[in-house]
Formats: sequence, C-alpha cells, structure tokens
Amino acid sequence: MDKQNELSVAGKVVIVTGASRGIGRVIALALAKQGARVVVTARSVSAGDQPGTIGETVNKIKANGGVALAIEADMAKEADLKKLVQRTYEHFGAVDILVNNAGVTHQKSWSSPLLEIPRSDWEYQYAVNVHAPFTLTQLVAPIMEANGGGRIINITAGCAEVYRLPEEQPFREAIGDFRLAAPAYFSSKRALDRFSNVVAAELSRMNIAIIGVMPGLTASELTVKNVQTAGLDDSSLVPMEVPARMVAYFASCENPLEYTGRLFWAERELKALGLEPEYNEL
Repeated sequence: MDKQNELSVAGKVVIVTGASRGIGRVIALALAKQGARVVVTARSVSAGDQPGTIGETVNKIKANGGVALAIEADMAKEADLKKLVQRTYEHFGAVDILVNNAGVTHQKSWSSPLLEIPRSDWEYQYAVNVHAPFTLTQLVAPIMEANGGGRIINITAGCAEVYRLPEEQPFREAIGDFRLAAPAYFSSKRALDRFSNVVAAELSRMNIAIIGVMPGLTASELTVKNVQTAGLDDSSLVPMEVPARMVAYFASCENPLEYTGRLFWAERELKALGLEPEYNEL
C-alpha cells in the first residue's frame, strides 16, 4: 500500500464504541487530539471490576481541550444502538466516522473449551461483535451519504485474513496453561471481516469506506492483567498507540476507498508506511 496524504479531521464527528478503556479509549483520545468531535460510548458509566468509564474518557478529552460526548450504550441491545446514533445526530448534526471497536473479551466462558460454552454466551458475543457493527452500519450509512460520504473502521482480531496462508495452519490452543482459543470471539470476528468485505462495494457507491484493522495482541489493561496472571512475559505485547495510529490514518487519509473492503495488520502497515505512533500521554 502506498502512503496517502493525511487530511485534517478537525470538526469531524466520530463514534468510538467500547471507548471506556483499552484500544477504544486510546483511539478516542488520539482522534480528539486531532480536533475530531468524539462520541465515547460503552456500558461503563461507573467504576467496576474493570478500569475506566466513558465519563473518564470524555473528561480526559475535555481536559486536553477537545470536544466529546459520553453516551451509555449496550452493544447487544438494538434500542441502545438506535439511541446512540440518534443522540449523536441530534447533538452534532452528523456522523462522519464510525469505529466499531467494542468486543466481548471477559466473559467467564470466553476461552472455555467448546463443550463448556453456553449457547447464551455464544449468542451474546455474536450480538456485540457482529450484530452491533451490522446495525450501526445500517444506521449511520444514510447519514454519511447525505453528508457526502464517510468511513467505517472495524477493529478485528488475530483470526483476520492478514494471517492466512494458502493452507490454514492449526490454531495454537494454548501457551502452557494460558488458553488462546476463544471459539465465539474469533469466529465472530472472522464473520465481521467477511461482512465488511461483502458490503464494501455497496457502501462505496455512497462514498463510504469500510476498513478492518487487526491490532495484534495489544497491551490493553485486561490483556496485560491476564498475561501477567498466567506468569507470561508481556514485553512483546503491542502498545495500544499502534492500532490507534493506524485508525487515525484511515480516518484522515485522502482516498479511503482505495482501502475499502480490506483488512490491515496495524504493526506491519505502520512500518510499511513509515508512520510513527505517539507514545506520549494522549
């Protein structure tokens, strides 16, 4: 891929799902730092077992001089998704960029063996990881088209096509006692990848690009905790600023339709493009 000019995102309206913590939070902070008006959404409105809330992310953005709005939403509930887009449009009058970052990563059965996964857990992960991006894409596409176009960026997983070889290699189930297998999560992310690929042509006629970003095994709060609990070395985890910089590139590149329907591995593409993530406090 050839590096494109990056245009200003100042004033653009961005929805980032799952932005109370992890990659979503860093993406929201990075885009706000560039002048975008950011809608921060997740279920986390008060402190709990996991770090971060949507209010904390918004407060950080505002403290840095940015513009942000917190909207509580459960990605598994269609009514919440409709409320999210409606409130965004009522408040800002546009939706220019959608970042589908939210994903299920901490259910009790997340990495359970196949025969121990309840159907309800399986369906919930598909609801968040596939059905929510599907519904949000349907809701924002007409708004984007009416405003001249837009961008949809999906955060995918290590199952993405970027890792594929002519013959798919056997999946590595575990490192010691640390299970890597998460059947519902990885299969739902692969479904999201294919969805993006299939609808890209239709969306391109609306001047909307849909792009997948595979962040790698990223040093989010939860991943670091799980790796350290398992007694593994966390030094090779990817800093969250790496996928955030890749998302920022796709949010601002001059011709996003060149990339539409495709999947990109953040570390590899950043190196190829000669882009440097910002490691300072965002």
